[in-house]
Amino acid sequence: MIPIHELFNRIRWDREFGRAGFEIGYFDHIEQRIIRIPFREIHFEEGNHFSFQLLGLGGETVTIPFHRVRQVFRDGVLIWERTGA
Repeated sequence: MIPIHELFNRIRWDREFGRAGFEIGYFDHIEQRIIRIPFREIHFEEGNHFSFQLLGLGGETVTIPFHRVRQVFRDGVLIWERTGA
């Protein structure tokens, strides 16, 4: 399985591959479930290779470590899943 940071880089920098609609499923510790969000809603801070940011429901910035990503969907099809999580 490709490491999640490599898949994120491919989505971001491979124009042909990245044209699809991607969703990220990450484990939310408060809700105790996997939350799916569109890839276009996440932000990668320059120089940070371990997490991404997104806006929470209250408009606050939330940082999600890469190790909490459990699934990646491309056009609704599961293409990546962290095993043993």
